[in-house]
Amino acid sequence: MGCLTFRLRSHPMNLDQVMLVRNELTENRIFKMKQLMLLVLLAIAGALHAQSVVTGTVTDKTSGQPMEGVTISVNQTGALTDRKGHYRIPLPKKGTYTLTASFIGFKTFNTSISAHNGTQQTDISLETTALLVKPVEISSLRAGKNSPFVNTTLTAADIKKQNLGQDLPILLDQQPGVVTNSDAGTGIGYTGMRVRGSDITRINVTVNGIPINDAESQGTFFVNMPDIASSLSSVQLQRGVGTSTNGAGAFGATLNLSTNEFNEKAYGEISNSYGSFNSWKHTVKAGSGLINDHFTIDARLSKVSSDGYIDRATSDLRSFYTSAAYIAKKTAIRLNVFSGKEKTYQAWNGVPQDLLETDRTYNSAGTDKSGTPYNNETDNYQQDHYQLFLNQEINPHLNFNVALHLTRGRGYYEQYKHNQAFKDYGLIGPITNGDTLATTDLVRQLWLDNYFYGSVFSINRTGDKFNWSLGGGWNRYTGDHYGKIIWAQTGIDKDQEYYRYPAAKNDFNIYWKGEYKLTTALSIFADVQYRNIMYNMDGFEAAPTYIAHKNYNFVNPKAGISYQLNPTNRVFASIAIAHKEPNRVDFESNYGVAEPKPEILRDVEAGYSWNNNIAAIQANVYYMNYKNQLVQTGKLTDVGAYVRTNIPKSYRMGVEVNGTVKLGSIASLAANAALSQNKVLDYHAVSYDAVEHEHTIVFNKTDISFSPAFVGGFTLTVKPIKNLNVDVLGKYVSRQYMDNTSNKAGSLDPYFVNNLRVNYVVPQPLFRELGLQFMVNNIFDVKYTPNGSTYSSFDTDNNKMTYYSYYYPMAGINFFAGITIGL
Repeated sequence: MGCLTFRLRSHPMNLDQVMLVRNELTENRIFKMKQLMLLVLLAIAGALHAQSVVTGTVTDKTSGQPMEGVTISVNQTGALTDRKGHYRIPLPKKGTYTLTASFIGFKTFNTSISAHNGTQQTDISLETTALLVKPVEISSLRAGKNSPFVNTTLTAADIKKQNLGQDLPILLDQQPGVVTNSDAGTGIGYTGMRVRGSDITRINVTVNGIPINDAESQGTFFVNMPDIASSLSSVQLQRGVGTSTNGAGAFGATLNLSTNEFNEKAYGEISNSYGSFNSWKHTVKAGSGLINDHFTIDARLSKVSSDGYIDRATSDLRSFYTSAAYIAKKTAIRLNVFSGKEKTYQAWNGVPQDLLETDRTYNSAGTDKSGTPYNNETDNYQQDHYQLFLNQEINPHLNFNVALHLTRGRGYYEQYKHNQAFKDYGLIGPITNGDTLATTDLVRQLWLDNYFYGSVFSINRTGDKFNWSLGGGWNRYTGDHYGKIIWAQTGIDKDQEYYRYPAAKNDFNIYWKGEYKLTTALSIFADVQYRNIMYNMDGFEAAPTYIAHKNYNFVNPKAGISYQLNPTNRVFASIAIAHKEPNRVDFESNYGVAEPKPEILRDVEAGYSWNNNIAAIQANVYYMNYKNQLVQTGKLTDVGAYVRTNIPKSYRMGVEVNGTVKLGSIASLAANAALSQNKVLDYHAVSYDAVEHEHTIVFNKTDISFSPAFVGGFTLTVKPIKNLNVDVLGKYVSRQYMDNTSNKAGSLDPYFVNNLRVNYVVPQPLFRELGLQFMVNNIFDVKYTPNGSTYSSFDTDNNKMTYYSYYYPMAGINFFAGITIGL
């Protein structure tokens, strides 16, 4: 939720239970299924062949120069022009189609073409809009086409075809090395993602260059931005350290979201979808287009709700987005205001391991109340965002932007608690019949009330040989953590406040990055960032007297090289150093043990990319060496956050491959694979026996928690008739260990899941667009759990650690269906 105060959950009472025996046949079936799918794909690839092709060259109408990176689309098939402005797209066998060429800052070009056997040429000349519509606010943060950092970019069209109400992390599930999860099991409500085994607290997230990560937990809670996907114009995911950015340091990836889209013409859109577990999504969008050659207004209103797969794991999510802009030839001023409000029934306890096979949807939340579970054990939060941008072009090669921002957050987690001691709340129990009562049942709310505000800027220079950016920002967070009792069985007044602990954090950073072309083929890249953090925490619920005032100074240098072997082949390499401060829960959960230390990461990466008009592939290797990495222990706080501990030495190394290929005129295949080794060195695992004696076991080399050795995915797309897209998606994730001991008893089984997605645009004269969507998730009804937690104890009789775990199961076969009407 942003998220509230933290206190360690007590050890389960049945820690001595033995882990249920896992069915090893599951892994064999998964392996055979993977083989079968590969054989099917190979058979399809051999059977299909192209019948008709359209090619051409795109040039700038003013200068006559070829344009690289122009988006060309025909019948939901897209391509980008190369350095010489060339493009090539296969066409279906019959029919008349609209060819569209679009590029930021230029008017969209449309023309009609007819498919016939052979090759036809259509050259295009694009005319500038003469307005500053380029998103200057993100240009300094994103990795460029020729940068030495590994990245993938999704367009608005890529997002739209799968946006039926699930949260953004679920929509990114097919990106290389990404593993997603959902507390409620449906992808609606609290969802999470990991990249290269690093969770969302280690993924830097910005919206239009504005930091989004919570200042204290460093996480991003997409439940606070419901349906943000419907307002996105593009998404870039950088893996590894990536380029310098604003906000929390990137230790696994950088997720850059852009909403500042320019729409020249007025539009309206209504989208509605319904799915399993009574899941609904209602979205209304509208835009004015360009008014009086300078002004635009865009707006969205959304409501998403679901009963959830897990018992009582309901979600009620509401949001709006508005954007107003003034755009001139060299100046753009834009104001964005967007907000999200969520109410979700708590589902972060997980399903106990002894119920996973027999009661897969069990939810312990609310069961402290005798009889039926408490009906309002909910998380409630509202987050409002205000963003004001000034983009200014000084000349064709120099521009700058400055932005002011404010994020206002407030909300609470409500919880029924049984048999609570008055003294734990700083109170004295009432006297009844001469005796002082010691305990009572009560309902409490854990509140978080905060402000996050500041400014970011960048100055960007482009040239034939030398491009550079100077940027940075100053951001301040202030927040109050407090708790109040809204009801008690006896002895406590309504709305009794029992703790309040303030916190404040200043975050300043400045960076310079530059790219210099030594030759037309060889480029070098340099990047350095200075970041200062001042973080004051005045007490915690679990440690009221613990005052932590910290000041961190980090210097994060990066360098890289890129060499274009020829128009279709490129090699690149980079080295980067990054630092990251501990978060609030690290201080609270390690109080009395060892104060958490900041982390250091050295990241070395190298890659190769190749593409032509039929196929594209990118492969890269990486080695990430950590000092004092904060790894997850598998344990949770009482509001679902993972407890972490410093590890002196650890590393991640791996190979990632992703690519696409056109399998003739009606089919294409996109696939990715990430093979990695993620190791902790000299791990000291501490556990306790039945009489609370401490036992320490030293492991020399074990797997880092929640870091699978293999993650792979594919999307097979078939377009059998005009306007119809059919996608078959697959995702495989190997075994994940929930702590750092590599013990199978405390792990998540591998899984292989397949989805089916259908998009059809209905030909009709009434609306600008009439789109139908249908998705079947988990079509083979696989029982899988991508996330969980585990607790260990020491068995003195057998002289070993034993484990008891909790799981977050995903739903079996389920569906979503939607309709979009464009006006």
